[in-house]
Amino acid sequence: MQQDLLERLEQRLGRVHARQRLGIEQDHEAIFGHGINFFHPENWYSAHSILRVALKVTALYSRGHKNTLRILVQHNLIELPALPTRFDGFTILHITDLHADMNPGPIQRLIEILPGLGYDICVITGDYRGQTFGPFETALAGLASVREHLHDPVYAVLGNHDTIRMVPEIEAMGIRMLLNESEKIVRGDQQIYLAGVDDAHYYRADNIQKAASAIPPAGVSILLSHTPEIYRQAAHADFQVMLSGHTHGGQMCLPGSIPLTLDSVLPRRMGAGPWKYGAMAGYTSVGVGTSIVPVRFNCLPEITLHHLQNSKSPLPSM
Repeated sequence: MQQDLLERLEQRLGRVHARQRLGIEQDHEAIFGHGINFFHPENWYSAHSILRVALKVTALYSRGHKNTLRILVQHNLIELPALPTRFDGFTILHITDLHADMNPGPIQRLIEILPGLGYDICVITGDYRGQTFGPFETALAGLASVREHLHDPVYAVLGNHDTIRMVPEIEAMGIRMLLNESEKIVRGDQQIYLAGVDDAHYYRADNIQKAASAIPPAGVSILLSHTPEIYRQAAHADFQVMLSGHTHGGQMCLPGSIPLTLDSVLPRRMGAGPWKYGAMAGYTSVGVGTSIVPVRFNCLPEITLHHLQNSKSPLPSM
């Protein structure tokens, strides 16, 4: 590994986090060459080809591929009783799971949609790359093309497909990475807090305690995590909101959007869309891109506009 990159990562993340994350990545890639999840379908590359051929033989591939371009713009109202008045109506654009090097069509469609949207901040909850190892230059180029059409500020976390080596280039695009860190969002004399954790699914490099350490007990806080699987930890750390992706909503679902698999250990009701756990409001986006094969069935891609609302205020019209 280039010494200058190691030094940049150590300066940005601290020596322990940088070396720990890089070491875990190297260990994962050394096992079968495909990481510790070798037996996960994402790493069965011969199975990918078989599935693609089977879909083409049954004439389903073309329809499923066209579905990947049908990106929905979802609206989600999040009611928070302690939301500061200056943040009433604050809107967060939520993008996730670009997998930008797998299928350029959804990226281009996303770029067409973005200019017509109004929002205060944008958050991206990981998975920029298609595979869990290997080159990432094409994925970063796809992310850069999307970034050109986003207005500031933009915050993001890494997903289970992403390497820590991406961080310097992503931040050079003007995207603030939150890696077990938090950021104060200020309006006048009021503020809310946005935190993000490193990947909790594959590399298990998340540290909620560190991410929340600078957030005051009474502060309204939002957690970005690529996977929703850490919903219990997030709720017990007093986050009021958690925004995630990772599941793709199942991507290939039965009629009624019933997922065959979510690749996550969590209740199915948390696999897509809004949910609640205790006092915490959660949202799992089905994402923009695709994994394994570039098709979607009964689960269209999406981006989401989350509208924060003080629960004591009148409901806004959407």
